[in-house]
Amino acid sequence: MLVTLTSTAPSASDLSHLLRKHPDRAQAFTLSVGTAHVFYPEVSDERCTVALLLEVDPVGLVRDKRFRGGDAATLARYVNDRPYASSSMVAVALGQVFRTAMRGTSESFPELAAAPLPLEITVAAVPARGRDTAGLVTRLFEPLGWAVTETAIPLDPAFPEWGDSPYVDLALQGDVRLSDALRHLYVLLPVLDDAKHYWVSDDEVGKLMRAGEGWLAEHPERDLITRRYLAHQRSMVDEATGLMAKEARLDDVDDLLPAERDATPAEPRTPRLGAQRAEAVLTALRDLGARSVADVGCGEGALLRRLVTDSAYTTIIGTDVSGGELAKAERVLNLREAGDRQRERVRLLQSSVTYQDDRLSGLDAIVLMEVVEHVDEERLPALEASVFGAAAPGAVIVTTPNSDYNVLYEALPEGAFRHADHRFEWSREQFAAWADGVAERHSYRVEYRAVGEVDPRLGSPTQLALFRKTTDR
Repeated sequence: MLVTLTSTAPSASDLSHLLRKHPDRAQAFTLSVGTAHVFYPEVSDERCTVALLLEVDPVGLVRDKRFRGGDAATLARYVNDRPYASSSMVAVALGQVFRTAMRGTSESFPELAAAPLPLEITVAAVPARGRDTAGLVTRLFEPLGWAVTETAIPLDPAFPEWGDSPYVDLALQGDVRLSDALRHLYVLLPVLDDAKHYWVSDDEVGKLMRAGEGWLAEHPERDLITRRYLAHQRSMVDEATGLMAKEARLDDVDDLLPAERDATPAEPRTPRLGAQRAEAVLTALRDLGARSVADVGCGEGALLRRLVTDSAYTTIIGTDVSGGELAKAERVLNLREAGDRQRERVRLLQSSVTYQDDRLSGLDAIVLMEVVEHVDEERLPALEASVFGAAAPGAVIVTTPNSDYNVLYEALPEGAFRHADHRFEWSREQFAAWADGVAERHSYRVEYRAVGEVDPRLGSPTQLALFRKTTDR
């Protein structure tokens, strides 16, 4: 079983620092599934390739009680594809050999670990079998940003009339964080295998949630991935699905009232509105060329998680009035295991949007993503004074629900808000009146952008205002 991973980033040889495997040495690791060999076929500043070769002893697996399954008398336990196919055992080897790289942390190169890299991955002899596997390899990897090439492997090259085997050689290419790339393989190789070689224990749900954080909940094949990864164990599948549904609700602050959570717009929209909103904010930040950013009212860190992956942001601040939410954000960002440079780059502060905080002064941009509607209207002047007056960043990005659009949520009662904690929801006219007034009073110019699918009469579900400072600070 052979997996290669190639970086073509500038100073490509820095890949070895992220993997913590020296390029001048071939190393061997004794694992529960066999022996993994790690070596570098090529190392230069232009291209750096690491290879993981896994040797498996199928008889040894049969004798090890951890990997027994099925009828002990069957010949299939001894005669199978385990020594040859890139199966769930390769995922285990990747997780054990490259554990630190999968976490996305590096004390020496924190920005490199957090940034997307131009990567090329090859995996030999990937199983692609089953009733629901038509184009499955592409369906699994393409939504994650990979260009996918599958090369069918014939049953026997000497007898082409026999057709192809149920295996493909897989090649992936894309700009992806190294930790994400490893986590994609860690989850999806067992999914393609659909025949885990070991007993599925109670901690498998936790493994799936950790490795799938940030991408699995919104993957179009989420249900299939969950079923196969958890070996079709119903109770575990239900538990994982419930956890991901909770994560999805937390990521989308436009959830309806608890009694109305089945409400859906007249027309389905993909990707989910929460993801579209975050991408709209990131697009605005890129348009500004911002490098120092504060997410005020950051909650559990949904936006911060996206910001830290881009090395363009040299200062990232998350603030929230709730210490509990900041603790969750700290876990999401894995700051406890981060190096000193990453901790200097990312700061979490307990603070209220309605009180002046000098720690937010002089930034390129402040983001208020779905924050203003959670503030009592009589406190909005205090918010305005603290953000636009005292902090006075180069730009402010505000998103908030468009109440005009609410009629399209069929199960949302007339006059009700989308979330129980919303103090108000503005129409487009009301939002523009507030934003224009703020811009005039504090020397900003304001631009309005739509977020989500636009109805020709009612506008978009989320409205965004981009304020740019017009005078020197």
